[in-house]
Amino acid sequence: MRLFSRWPEALATLFREWAVAQRAAIVLSIMPLRRAAGGGAMDRFLVLGATVVFAALLLGAASAVAAGPAEIAGPPASAAPPAPPPSARSAAPSHRTPRQADVDAESYEKCMKLAKDDPGAGRDMAEHWQSRGGGHPADHCYAVALVELKQYKEGATRLEKLAQAMVRAPASLRAEVLGQAAQAWLLSGDPARAYAADGAALNLHPDSPELMIDRAEAAGTAGWYDKAVADLDHALKIDPNRVEALIYRASAYRELNKLDLALADIDKAVSLAPTAVSALLERGDIRRLKGDINGARRDWVRVSELAPGTAADDAAKTNIERLEIKGDAAAPASSR
Repeated sequence: MRLFSRWPEALATLFREWAVAQRAAIVLSIMPLRRAAGGGAMDRFLVLGATVVFAALLLGAASAVAAGPAEIAGPPASAAPPAPPPSARSAAPSHRTPRQADVDAESYEKCMKLAKDDPGAGRDMAEHWQSRGGGHPADHCYAVALVELKQYKEGATRLEKLAQAMVRAPASLRAEVLGQAAQAWLLSGDPARAYAADGAALNLHPDSPELMIDRAEAAGTAGWYDKAVADLDHALKIDPNRVEALIYRASAYRELNKLDLALADIDKAVSLAPTAVSALLERGDIRRLKGDINGARRDWVRVSELAPGTAADDAAKTNIERLEIKGDAAAPASSR
């Protein structure tokens, strides 16, 4: 599964251009907000350039205080919790000197590191910081700590509320927070809520292949394979060589019993990433279903050679053992 694969620094790149453009607003608190023109790599989350992350979150919070409540796009009413009452929202100072901003950025970096390394301590720090007006950075750290504590539902709910509260932040940033909420919903075992949150994120950032792949995973987990294929089609139009999208679409096609399409996708994925164990494990599954028993065995043996002692290795060995059982009709094992 690719859950939280964009952690530890997924938000940092989204903030960078926008935060730099808005740096003066930390001092003046009156500069107009501008949306970032760029995106970038999405595979980082916790160990990040905390100053720019803090700047983006703080500016969103300060602008929300100045502008007052506003409606934003979010998950459907059936999927998303209501926005928190004003009394429950963290206060955010509307004026910070550069030194104060640096101190708070250090607090954010420390809090996020604690959230990963010692989630209980991270949650406590975030709560204390919230009481001192930590605003959106403190809220974000608190939600991350909850997810690390495996309190997935509460963490997901808080991430959704945070996205709703960030009324002046760039759409791409709010979409990323909603995407994190979706991943937490999926970890909680609620793929329908994950699909809805990813849908809300895509409404804000419709050209994000990462969010399309996330929603496809939620759809596949829910058994909605046609919906998964539709999202993966869009992601692969943007990036035809996206290996994980090819693997997921091959898996969805396999579930839909479209084995020729599945094999075409997985062969391309293996050609692009010959040592990707997830691709080899999936190709073994598809080859077995198409009657290519020797080919399936070769793929699964290769998985065990590449990733000994892993879940993928266990799944490959289980599949090979099943091949030895005469008349075996059981479904192949999976590492996911």
